[in-house]
Amino acid sequence: MERTNLSDLAAFVAIARTRSFTKASAQLGVTPSALSHRMKLLEDRLGIRLLNRTTRSVAPTEAGERLLKPLGEKLDGIEADIAQLAELRDRPAGHIRLNSDELAAKLVLWPVIRDFVQRFPDISVEVVIDNGFTDIVSGGVDAGIRLGGVVEKDMIAVPVSPPLRMLAVSAPSYFERRGRPQTPHDLVNHECLNYRFTSNGGMYAWEFEDTGTPLNVRVNGQLAFNSIFPIMDAALDGTGIGCVLDIHAESHIKDGTLEAVLLDYSPYFEGYQLYYTSRRQPTPAFSALVKALRYKG
Repeated sequence: MERTNLSDLAAFVAIARTRSFTKASAQLGVTPSALSHRMKLLEDRLGIRLLNRTTRSVAPTEAGERLLKPLGEKLDGIEADIAQLAELRDRPAGHIRLNSDELAAKLVLWPVIRDFVQRFPDISVEVVIDNGFTDIVSGGVDAGIRLGGVVEKDMIAVPVSPPLRMLAVSAPSYFERRGRPQTPHDLVNHECLNYRFTSNGGMYAWEFEDTGTPLNVRVNGQLAFNSIFPIMDAALDGTGIGCVLDIHAESHIKDGTLEAVLLDYSPYFEGYQLYYTSRRQPTPAFSALVKALRYKG
């Protein structure tokens, strides 16, 4: 059999993981048509179909699935071994891609990355903002940052923030006008600022706890957003009550521009975590970033 080019095998892994010629081509820096041609030649050399293609999707065949896992792990190992050569340099080097929601990017990532890139000028960091929950393998990123309760169990998770809680907040002017809710159930009589998930399109049910029992409340209001930042702006304007993370509201609560209510019903939960696949062999650059991001409180 003709010797198979390693780059063709790497291209197959990229396509099979992303299930998209377009996404894989963006990762590899080639056109989708060129990538499709390479896969056709690879399948011809192997004498077996690796990918099922339709006009809407691409997915590994049974043979492709059998090849993907061991081949992907070997290629990941090769990439990590090559990156380990950076240890022979005076300073770690490399490119790291992170996936994060917009709030964590602003409040957790940026304060660390701002100083990190000054300390490690040979390491570049790319942050992909995504308020959904992207598969970091198929998404072509090295690690993701999400709240601890939603990180899959087969991932390595590193805490990057303290425990957090959701707070119902608004400007004092709103509470002077409409009164303060005494229990979560009172929220149905208030103008609340809804949040719609970008991942599934559903509305967020505000999460509270009553003497240890979880209590979710569906709120009403004229306004809904799929970003937390306009919710914070509307709360600061006294338009309604928003439900936001305490780290987002704490500076405004301290300066009196926001007031938090229902504190006795607002429990703490796991904070943000950096997560990455357990199959990953960390490079010196990645290890340096993990160390910088790890919460030390």
